[in-house]
Amino acid sequence: MKDKKITIAIDGYSSCGKSTYAKAIAQRLNYIYIDSGAMYRAVTLACIRAGVANDSGVDEDRLPELLHSLKVGFVPNQSGTGWLTTLNNEVVENEIRTLEVSNLVSPVSAIAMVRSKMTQQQQEMGKQKGIVMDGRDIGTVVFPDAELKIFMTADPVIRAKRRLKEMESKGQNATLEEVLENIEQRDHIDRNREVAPLRQANDAIVLDNSNMTVEQQMEWFQKLYNHITKR
Repeated sequence: MKDKKITIAIDGYSSCGKSTYAKAIAQRLNYIYIDSGAMYRAVTLACIRAGVANDSGVDEDRLPELLHSLKVGFVPNQSGTGWLTTLNNEVVENEIRTLEVSNLVSPVSAIAMVRSKMTQQQQEMGKQKGIVMDGRDIGTVVFPDAELKIFMTADPVIRAKRRLKEMESKGQNATLEEVLENIEQRDHIDRNREVAPLRQANDAIVLDNSNMTVEQQMEWFQKLYNHITKR
């Protein structure tokens, strides 16, 4: 039992630190990390580039052709300590983190054919277990049988400050008000979309990390993981 690998699903609101948390867990357990949010951002970037998505909405009539040949993946970074998102084999890690993509990712990812395409790719990635994946519908749709499910949340203002700090570190300009508005809009869309809305799985454990350090969050996880795997 000790060597048996499991699937860990981490869902929750935007800018809760899901990706950072999932990466740290994967590194600790020597698991594979899959950033589903980055995958949807990559699709959104492809839509923007093709003129399929803009501030006026998404041209769903042109989506099937775009999605047919679209492939999202991950490659190791130069130091080998993390992963970079690719779109049709092009590294787009920085491009997918812009406010333009952030403003359109929720409406794009709410479309059924987009979710179906990404869910298919994600399930293929996770067949061998030993993975950590974060997103909005991992524990409810992508891996409903995951052995460990975590639902992350935090105060919206705290989340906005975290996102702004991340953007500033990459040289991207925005105000706290703009980022907070974006986060609140995304929360609303994610919770109310018709296909795979953001919701807590019945068997998920809630982690509110508003006032928790990274170390405290990892200690919380380790206790939970040890209980689940009886280590």
